[in-house]
Amino acid sequence: MKHIVILTMRLVCVLCLVASAVAESPVPAQGGAFAKKTYQPHPLPQFAALRDKLPAPVFGENPEWVTMYWKAWELAFKNFHEPAAGSGYVSQFIDAAFNQNIFLWDTCFMTMFCNYGHPLVPGIGSLDNFYAKQYDDGEICREINRTTGRDYTEWVNHEGKPLFSRWGWSGPRNAPVTYQGRPAPAALPKLTLDALNHPILAWAELESCRVTGDRERLALVYQPLVGYYRALQTYIRQGNGLYMTDWASMDNSPRNRFLDGGGCAVDTSSQMVLFARNLATVAETLGKAEPASEFTREADELSRTINALMWDPQQKFYFDLTADGKRAPIKTVAGFWPLLAGVASPAQAQDLVNELNNPQTFKRLHRVPTLAADQPGYDPAGGYWRGAVWAPTTLMVIRGLERYGQHPLAREIALNHLEVIGQVMRQTGTLWENYAPDAAAQGKPAKGDFVGWSGIGPIVCLLEFAIGLKPDALSNTLTWDLNSPAVSGCERFRFNGHVVSLKAEPVAGDSGRRGVAVDSDGAFKLRVRHGDTTEAYEVTPGGNVFAFPQR
Repeated sequence: MKHIVILTMRLVCVLCLVASAVAESPVPAQGGAFAKKTYQPHPLPQFAALRDKLPAPVFGENPEWVTMYWKAWELAFKNFHEPAAGSGYVSQFIDAAFNQNIFLWDTCFMTMFCNYGHPLVPGIGSLDNFYAKQYDDGEICREINRTTGRDYTEWVNHEGKPLFSRWGWSGPRNAPVTYQGRPAPAALPKLTLDALNHPILAWAELESCRVTGDRERLALVYQPLVGYYRALQTYIRQGNGLYMTDWASMDNSPRNRFLDGGGCAVDTSSQMVLFARNLATVAETLGKAEPASEFTREADELSRTINALMWDPQQKFYFDLTADGKRAPIKTVAGFWPLLAGVASPAQAQDLVNELNNPQTFKRLHRVPTLAADQPGYDPAGGYWRGAVWAPTTLMVIRGLERYGQHPLAREIALNHLEVIGQVMRQTGTLWENYAPDAAAQGKPAKGDFVGWSGIGPIVCLLEFAIGLKPDALSNTLTWDLNSPAVSGCERFRFNGHVVSLKAEPVAGDSGRRGVAVDSDGAFKLRVRHGDTTEAYEVTPGGNVFAFPQR
């Protein structure tokens, strides 16, 4: 995640010197591909004023999870910001409150729970500030000062050198990238390899559109997304067609040293497949058939390369590659990104499911650890990226399982996450940056009062997996998986511009039927599922009452 964990006093000194040297340097042209240029001031939302307008979950099976949901929102509201004068930011935003900077990786995941408060809270618009800071060649720095709007100075290529890693993999600073089997890019990058991480912007945009139905936003962000995608192809694609990283924000993971000098990362490579597939979807939605076809072709080609080079048929898992093309011997949560990206074949997906169900590796008390438990360096207390459970990687695994129809396991992992963080909430009174894999405890180390991406569990996992509400705004459909035997639902649930109150409860004297009451300000299709039974209902404005299952 953040570089702070590995920062030494030597780096602090160097940082101060570099910051001083460049403090007055001009900022290159940025944000040219993004149409939104200015911020229109308006009051920041306040929790006390908006609590009664936010979605209000009902979950009789475990009311403590509802309490945790409201705690997550309360903490999130403390991290909403207006752009500072002179920053060049163009939208209010949510911040992880980790340090003085905003982070692309964190922000993408924070938008995923903020979607359920849209348009009441800053959410997907937080990404506007990254698009506003995009360089003309498409590069976007993953870390930008919250107040000044300047890229984190350590990640800027002040030296004007070919691509290098400022902090290195595990060796010296300012280590150059060696391109194998391709020439170095003719153009020099504006940023370092440390900055060019996380090709997940398009995923965040589509997650938002799934809830909000905002097609106009897709048109607004399409060109910045394409520019970022092409920049990553230019600078971090190796000659074998895969993609490099130095540490991909997994600060102290034992995988990092195997990426030294130009090794290829299974997460970054898979994220580029996901990026291409997402761009194809955006292009299709906007009626751009030709680029959609090109993005799909590129995704398919990269998928074949990942399967040829990164899949180990004996261990039945995906691994990073060293710079000389050997599979790195470290099994991490990065190996599940091929599920979300649609890289894995059905057989490979089943092998990954088996790994998730293996108590010796990833099926720990709290699922899913970021380092397999049988790997050297695994820390049962978390150890940051040496085993800790993090909300973003857990959500990635869940979404990947959903893509392959593994819905029961996806729900099992989501509910496990809710159960454990709920226990820790009961013990400590708050939410944490990460959690221990082998105990109901916060990770060591971990920041407290962290929302931050840790809001994913109490909000997304509660609404989508415990209560079971899954919106598809583009088709104006809400699917409700009725898995809880107790009263469940949500007041003021928001999707596709609708505000909907839903409640399901057992019919007295008939355990096989549920009374489903829906009050909506607009029409939509409701699909109710339980086990093998699915019923479709046409919801009309006003009150609606259904009996499920119908007889």
